[in-house]
Amino acid sequence: MSGPIEQLIEPRARDLGGFEVRRVLPHGRRRMVGPFIFFDHIGPVQFAPGQGVDVRPHPHICLATVTYLFEGDLLHRDSLGCVQLIRPGDVNWMTAGRGIVHSERTSPDSRAAGARLHGIQSWVALPRAAEETEPAFRHHDAAELPQLEQDRVRLRLIAGNAWGVQSPVATLSEMFYAEAAFEPGGSVVLDGEHAERAIYVVSGALNIDDEAPIASGNMVVLTGRAEVTIRASAGARAMLLGGAPLDGERHIWWNFVASTPERIERAKRDWAELRFASVPGDDERIPLPPA
Repeated sequence: MSGPIEQLIEPRARDLGGFEVRRVLPHGRRRMVGPFIFFDHIGPVQFAPGQGVDVRPHPHICLATVTYLFEGDLLHRDSLGCVQLIRPGDVNWMTAGRGIVHSERTSPDSRAAGARLHGIQSWVALPRAAEETEPAFRHHDAAELPQLEQDRVRLRLIAGNAWGVQSPVATLSEMFYAEAAFEPGGSVVLDGEHAERAIYVVSGALNIDDEAPIASGNMVVLTGRAEVTIRASAGARAMLLGGAPLDGERHIWWNFVASTPERIERAKRDWAELRFASVPGDDERIPLPPA
């Protein structure tokens, strides 16, 4: 690629047991953008009455998970005893640190009615100094997040700082994460405040400066810190994300992320030997996958 676009990433389909996601990160040619090491586009999917998402309790270490929905809901439970329903525009930010276990399921009311689900699940790797921090969970309603408007583009800053504003969501590294909803003909300027930046097109198509349109379901990684203008000739939605590169390589295996392979091996043993805490009110468990 040339000009403002360093790389185009096409997602791969993954079946999660009854519904499909598009996995963007990690990719064979790009493992991370800033601290973002995992990025799944969920749906949109329509479940029949009585059906829904059932992500059974499973562990994480040395990362933060970020759930953000456009449609539907998910009920979060974790080993800290937190129980939280997330709806569109809200943020569930869970810091795994030294270790946490959680589940995500369609709420009983939505399951009974026939649920629709559409959203993004991402992971943010933690700096080395914070990898073993105490686990924590924070929920932020949509109304708590900064909202801006630029030339027929509505922006919601999910985390970090951009466009001169700061999200209330507590992070442990320099980053930004935002939803952008474009009306026909809308445009927004993304400056070079952050060293690494990417744009994921959720729906519609976007032009980056004068480049050819980027279709929905694709991520573009931007070149350097040059200011770019993002335009939509028709309606579109995108996620804008990035930040400072982390302090060294990160290893990823199953639900574990860490700066050393030895830490991942220890987490594997801990899960297999039942040393992680359980999730109150949800006694199922995803077994450790084969090596």
